[in-house]
Amino acid sequence: MTQSRKLKLGAIIHGVGSSMSAWRHPDILSDASINIGYYKQQAQKAEEGRFDLVFIADGLFINEKSIPHFLNRFEPVTILSALAAVTTRIGLVGTLSTSYSEPFTVARQFASLDHISGGRAGWNVVTSPLEGSALNFGKREHPSHDQRYRIAEEYLEVAKGLWDSWEDDAFPRDKESGVFFDPAKLHRLDHKGEYFSVQGPLNIARSRQGHPVVFQAGSSDSGRTLAAKTADAVFTGHETIEEAKSFYRDVKQRAVQYGRAASDVLIFPGIDPIVGRTREEAERKYREITDLISPETALKYLGRFFDHHDFSVYPLDEPFPELGDIGSNSFRSSTDKIKRKAKEEGLTLRQVALRTAAPRDSFIGSAEEVADQVQQWFEEGAADGFIIHSSVPRGLDDFVELVVPILQERGLFRSEYEHDTLRGNLGLTKPANRYTLAREQAQAASAAAQSVEVEVAASLDPGDGRPEQETVQGHVSPVS
Repeated sequence: MTQSRKLKLGAIIHGVGSSMSAWRHPDILSDASINIGYYKQQAQKAEEGRFDLVFIADGLFINEKSIPHFLNRFEPVTILSALAAVTTRIGLVGTLSTSYSEPFTVARQFASLDHISGGRAGWNVVTSPLEGSALNFGKREHPSHDQRYRIAEEYLEVAKGLWDSWEDDAFPRDKESGVFFDPAKLHRLDHKGEYFSVQGPLNIARSRQGHPVVFQAGSSDSGRTLAAKTADAVFTGHETIEEAKSFYRDVKQRAVQYGRAASDVLIFPGIDPIVGRTREEAERKYREITDLISPETALKYLGRFFDHHDFSVYPLDEPFPELGDIGSNSFRSSTDKIKRKAKEEGLTLRQVALRTAAPRDSFIGSAEEVADQVQQWFEEGAADGFIIHSSVPRGLDDFVELVVPILQERGLFRSEYEHDTLRGNLGLTKPANRYTLAREQAQAASAAAQSVEVEVAASLDPGDGRPEQETVQGHVSPVS
């Protein structure tokens, strides 16, 4: 089967996992979240499977109710820099907040990672949903949901401007002449906006891929708009193919409305495939993880989506409580979905908590069954690719060894990397340097104007075969 459009794949390296209890499984390293050997093995396994990228998530606030992985984990840019040294082709994408950092610093960090990795860096832009984050950064209050996204939009504008501080040929480094750089190709940003004032220039040049790839991870209305305007790719999550198709169409349509092509924004649903050689084996793996979760643990996990709300005060086996606006300034799209599902299906608090703490992904079964679902979502317009999260031991290994060969045989997924930059492998164009582009456009306009002047002059040349004219007392008359 010949396939012009190719599936994209990423893998989250998530230490002991996103569960409250998975770390208790005998086959999971209990220190995986700070085990450099584990991270190296996972990145190299994903690269062996020809994945486009590995992904490191992050957060800025913890308390006693946080999941184990969040309590003790690597900072993304640091660990990705280490992984750049032990990989060669796979992209390296990390989460960093626009609400609690400065654009100059972050632009510099990701530009540095881009150079260290040879053009494989990506930035997952988040606005930090947890209210408590403000307490760690000397802020009196957490910005509102909509304000966080306004900040993020300006933040990205500044970062992209800083990444263009140097034109691509700004550094001749000519030892004979002593010319290290061309001052005409160094540019200050001089940004003055609502939230940021940044002069620039950035003290590191553009990389081989121009800009790091920008991911965006919000699925609310504000998040979708930000993605459509600014992102190269979107990390999202959906329980059904119908939800995924709707999101896919919406973000692509918004991108077109903002003057972009639909293909300029790639959509990556996150999935948690559990793969067995048989469906029974996959089901057994799922039960091994869910059996480790107590109702109390599930309630704590549920609470993190609702500003760490204490759900233990409600009866477990009565209908899910009315919560009003609790959680609306944090994980808005997630909390809206939880409340809607609970109401539509008449779920108890116990059922909601267990579903949230151990969601049953539809991508569970034999390798053939999982590959079938991946193909369906991809071909029916629900995804351009997937971010693979593994909640069971050897989950990524199983996907690479059992599912990837099937996808390759079907012509859906690459057998070898096409490029050595993340943009190249994702099929995204390298952004032109804004100053180089402006100069080239000005030169083209000037050349076009000169061409018109030459044509006009030629049309008035008396040697062109037309009768000469002379002006007499302000009148133009033919000369015989």
